[in-house]
Amino acid sequence: MSGRPESAHERGHLLDGPAMSPAVRDALARTWSDPPGVMGWVAAINHKTISRRFITATFAFFLLAGALALVMRLQLAEPASHLVGPDLYDQLFTMHGTTMMFLFAVPVMQAVATFIVPLMIGARSVAFPRLNAYAYWIFLFGGLTLYVAFALGWGPAAGWFAYTPLSGPDYSPGKGVDIWAQMITFTELSSLLEAVVLITTIFKLRAPGMSLNRMPLFVWTTLVTQFMVLFAMPSVMLGSTALILDRLVGTHFYNPAKGGDVLLWQHLFWFFGHPEVYLIFIPPLGFISSIIPTFSRRPVFGYPAMVLAVIATAFLAFGLWVHHMFATVVPELGKSFFTAASLMIAIPTGIQIFCWLATLWSGRLNFRTPLLFVLAFFFILVLGGLTGVMLGSVPLDLQVHDTYFVVAHLHYVVIGGAVFPLFGAFYYWFPLFTGRMLDETLGRWNFWLFFIGFNVAFFPMHLLGLHGMPRRVWTYPPEMGWGPLNMMATLGAWMIAASVLVFLLNVLETYRRGTARPDRDPWGAGTLEWSVPLPPPPHNFDALPVVYGRDPLWEPVGQPSCVAGLAADSREVLTTTVLDAQLDTRPLFPSPSIWPFVSAIATTVLFIGSVFTPWAVVWGAFPVAAALIGWFWPSRHENRRAVELEQRP
Repeated sequence: MSGRPESAHERGHLLDGPAMSPAVRDALARTWSDPPGVMGWVAAINHKTISRRFITATFAFFLLAGALALVMRLQLAEPASHLVGPDLYDQLFTMHGTTMMFLFAVPVMQAVATFIVPLMIGARSVAFPRLNAYAYWIFLFGGLTLYVAFALGWGPAAGWFAYTPLSGPDYSPGKGVDIWAQMITFTELSSLLEAVVLITTIFKLRAPGMSLNRMPLFVWTTLVTQFMVLFAMPSVMLGSTALILDRLVGTHFYNPAKGGDVLLWQHLFWFFGHPEVYLIFIPPLGFISSIIPTFSRRPVFGYPAMVLAVIATAFLAFGLWVHHMFATVVPELGKSFFTAASLMIAIPTGIQIFCWLATLWSGRLNFRTPLLFVLAFFFILVLGGLTGVMLGSVPLDLQVHDTYFVVAHLHYVVIGGAVFPLFGAFYYWFPLFTGRMLDETLGRWNFWLFFIGFNVAFFPMHLLGLHGMPRRVWTYPPEMGWGPLNMMATLGAWMIAASVLVFLLNVLETYRRGTARPDRDPWGAGTLEWSVPLPPPPHNFDALPVVYGRDPLWEPVGQPSCVAGLAADSREVLTTTVLDAQLDTRPLFPSPSIWPFVSAIATTVLFIGSVFTPWAVVWGAFPVAAALIGWFWPSRHENRRAVELEQRP
């Protein structure tokens, strides 16, 4: 297929959907809807409902982290400033980094995936919908615990990386680090559960015909990322558990005087921490691979190379963690291997960039707001990648490791590689989330303020680092000459804040104006999520589609387009084989339940109680067990209905 068909009429058989009576469609909507009322709100398990809540919560934490960053920038705008004191400043940068890395960057990618992936692969739900709801509540309660503690004066002050012995009992008294360590357990448990949900969804709930070599690239990036989560998250959970045991129980995992090792924390943390950068970075590659084909009006160039590049990035990401530790006593020969790995990981990223550029070059571009954010990604990520290659060199890293040069590099990679594509994804999929189109004019203001403000804020930090300004300092003397560049960075930070404000105004105005819903597939895209009404009904698809290519909506008419025979009055789904997506089984999915919410409350009580006494783990296990029994206890109606469906011919 050389290009995209021009008209919606030509775009294939899936856009209009199968002929289905209104009675059956209404029955499906009732079956898959969440219950009404307050109890129904708590018991909701629909993947779209949970995803919207997840995205809202993560964006709220993003705004909180941004507010903390503005306070820090105001403090550093001028030398010898006393807007905040050193103790509060330490809490501010710890809370800012912790929120961005643990409460926003990874969770928001999983939240978007839980909404988009089932629609993109032709499924009616995610696998384990109750587990998905439980993961959301755990995440929310963990984030609220951290911010309530900060408001009560128990904020952590050891940095978002919490290096030992600074984070140990001798140097960080009080409950701040204890709560931080338990917040890690909250969020990483949530991420692990989401990984299980998404991997199972992708492997077993794909539409018939959607073999692995026909999956959209966003589904591939999601799948690879969730496998990375399974291997990376246990490392930091183990490290944070050992830290809280050192602080509360008196163990000595990180105490050299008793046989421990302070570098053990760094190895455990960065074995998670560097793959985490790619947990943040790989899903946006899927956003870009969805946006570029749509706005260049042609299929993506080099699909097999793109898939292999994502997989290679995931493998190499686990071999880089020591390049965060070049300033430690790691053997010099060992450092050279991690330098080589730091250079090698640029290769698969470069392959993807060239495939995207080839797609853009051979297409007919439609310069809308989503594409503008993607084009900015190329510019900013290349700059961040170049400084990353520089930091992969041990001699240079030793010179700039604890300076603002590293702060600039981190933000160019994380914001340029993740936040810019994320905003593009919000504009691209907003009609799918809400049924309404964001305003294009405000979108362009959002883009240009963000793009200019970002570079004004963070490019000067490279120069500050090269001029010797250390990171994590709360003030500096006037004679150092860092004032003008810091003032410029602060002005850039306020431009970013203005850009985010424009985005919020755009969202609120879109809701307030109540514009009519656009037609299905307003962008002329080729993937399955645009074949449903906007916003999608509770059951996603009236009839599950059959797939014959990588861009189902761009496939020619004339082939069977849907699967018939699933019950309309029960939550029956279709599973397919992992490799070729051939028909497999028809299991019955669980109904809405309050038990995931109750289980999350019981888990939260256990975690928070353990900050004050280890016995909370013992006594808190009983309500957790009781809640889980209630969760998995089958109802007679569900058992009877499952038997009836199994006996159906």
